[in-house]
Amino acid sequence: MSDLSKRIRGLSPEQLKLLTKRVGQQKKDSAPDGIRPRERGASALPLSFAQERLWFIDQLLPGSPLYVIPLAVRLTGALDVSALAHSLRTVVQRHECLRTTFQLVDGRPVQVIAPAQDVPLPLMDLRSLPADARSSEVARYTQSFALQPFDLKQGPLLRSCLLRLADDSHLWLLSMHHVVADGWSLGVLVQEVAALYASALRGQPDALPPLPIQYADYALWQREWIQGPARQPLLDYWTRQLADAPTILELPTDFPRPSIATTRGALHPFQLPSELTASLKALSREEGVTLFMTLMAAFQVLLQRYCAKDDFVVGTPIANRTRSETETLIGCFINTLPIRANLAGQPSFRALLRRVQTTCLEAYAHQELPFEHLVDALHLSRDLSHTPLIQVLFILQNAPLRALGLPGVTLEVEGTDTVTAKFDLTLSLQETGDSIRGFLEFNTDLFAPETIARLAEQFATLLTGAVASPDARFSELPVLPEAERQRLLVDLNATTTPYPLEQSLPALFFAQAALTPDATALFTSETRLSFRALSERVCRLAHHLRLLGVGPEVTVGVFLQRSDDLVTSLLAILCAGGAYVPLDPAYPSERLALMLEDSRASLVLSHSALRERLPTGAHRALCLDEVAGEIASRPASPPPLRLFPENLAYLIYTSGSTGRPKAVAITHRSAVAMLFWARDCFSLEERSGVLASTSVCFDLSVFELFLPLCFG
Repeated sequence: MSDLSKRIRGLSPEQLKLLTKRVGQQKKDSAPDGIRPRERGASALPLSFAQERLWFIDQLLPGSPLYVIPLAVRLTGALDVSALAHSLRTVVQRHECLRTTFQLVDGRPVQVIAPAQDVPLPLMDLRSLPADARSSEVARYTQSFALQPFDLKQGPLLRSCLLRLADDSHLWLLSMHHVVADGWSLGVLVQEVAALYASALRGQPDALPPLPIQYADYALWQREWIQGPARQPLLDYWTRQLADAPTILELPTDFPRPSIATTRGALHPFQLPSELTASLKALSREEGVTLFMTLMAAFQVLLQRYCAKDDFVVGTPIANRTRSETETLIGCFINTLPIRANLAGQPSFRALLRRVQTTCLEAYAHQELPFEHLVDALHLSRDLSHTPLIQVLFILQNAPLRALGLPGVTLEVEGTDTVTAKFDLTLSLQETGDSIRGFLEFNTDLFAPETIARLAEQFATLLTGAVASPDARFSELPVLPEAERQRLLVDLNATTTPYPLEQSLPALFFAQAALTPDATALFTSETRLSFRALSERVCRLAHHLRLLGVGPEVTVGVFLQRSDDLVTSLLAILCAGGAYVPLDPAYPSERLALMLEDSRASLVLSHSALRERLPTGAHRALCLDEVAGEIASRPASPPPLRLFPENLAYLIYTSGSTGRPKAVAITHRSAVAMLFWARDCFSLEERSGVLASTSVCFDLSVFELFLPLCFG
């Protein structure tokens, strides 16, 4: 079954007819129509366009394992190692691509095909190791084998190894460079090895039919085809489809994006339940779309929730083997299709499926234009911090490698971990029986593992909501799993904490002063005051302020340098029932005048040395140093006054980012609640040496001043 036919399973007859017509017209316009074997003359063999891109990347990142394709196959049964080695050598001899290296000739890379090439199959016997040690060694060696880079100039570009785990259990490791193979090629290789192995055991000649062409024939054909009439209609479609498309999908990352993109990565595996998988397939059949389209639509919705954009591009790889001559070849045919998401207008999920279906069908019908040519045609500005046009990839492997039977041996393909990432994020899914398995490959320099784990859970939650309510707007579909929803909306908001509802700031201060009268309340470079001494100073000034008309809801400005008088004044205003308005002497006079006018403060506490810097207005300035004698004669006990939690405690002005500062009015209830939270949040040891370093014009000063003064 061709790659295209697998992609369109589930389409209606009308949709198949439309797509077949488009693809048929595309083939009719191509020249030449078929791919023929070519004579191997003295002229150099060019690279295909996909090979050329991979070769160029290898020149930029020499020795990188980024484009190594690893494969691990579990062999269970009585394995004939020599037959396996013979089968692998035969496959290499059949496919020129596996005997190819790449050289520079006249400044351009060319294919160099060796007439023959031996493929060693070293055997590592691990049977003597204890079970745990054997598992660890297998994991270590498998990853090391997968990360071993290739030299495109020297070759070989395929390597193989066999790990003997028990008499009847082996792990066959293969790796190839992407420049000579793709995911489809792995299936071809395993199936051919299986067929050749069976023939070798029976002592029969190799039964595989001859290949119609070799990969170099395809590369030559592609170079001619791209110069023919088929190219322009493809280019016209893609440039029209991607006109004004965003060139980067800005997902919120856990770490700043490096100026030069890295390839460090990791995998997060997950599995969708069988019930959900069955529901997804049923919805796809009902809507006449493929499972790929349904999953792509859901992924687009999830990305929209993260990036808050309705227009972006998601890439998807396609095998690009639309011609029968290429289906049995090992080689790099894969192409990348940019699928443009259109979520404008908040459509229902069912309506979004229609949009995704149309976009995908059009993309399939125009899949043969090399992605490299499209990037060049769009004249994208190159940015080393991310890949061009596509940073997020979506993959559905709907034709996975099956477990193959050999005489006396079963083959089962196993997954391999990776520590590389080609894109910011790749969602790869695969149908496995009645469920869907998958993994998220992510760049670890952008995302933390826990973020990706949540993303996988949210994808499953979104899919569940989509199949349950396909007519709901996509923005209404649930994304948060129930446990995460409970944590974010309930647990983290369970902030109810009991505290005295009738308390006020001065009441808390006087209670602490009575509890620890001789303890140090505050000290400066010139003064040290105990709680008793500070309390008496506060009370005397409070009585004086009461005589001047200060009481509940009366605002009083405080225009003082950082000193013990500053702290005394704040407490005294509160003790008198008023609300303080902090005025920083360093502020511009225009700002100070605006704050005084806006707060309607009729009284400002200051020092005579600061009088000239205080703006004029309707307020009265009280210089504490000038009336110190009068204040000292007032009572040292708190004035009789009942404050309510709703009474105003202070006004704090914003920074004025809008051009005009705005007052934030804070009541005693709010301030007391914050102090009780801080008391319970920080230990006595942590509260024992608080430094009041913040300007009293900022709300952090309330914590720094009143937490130690009210709770010791």
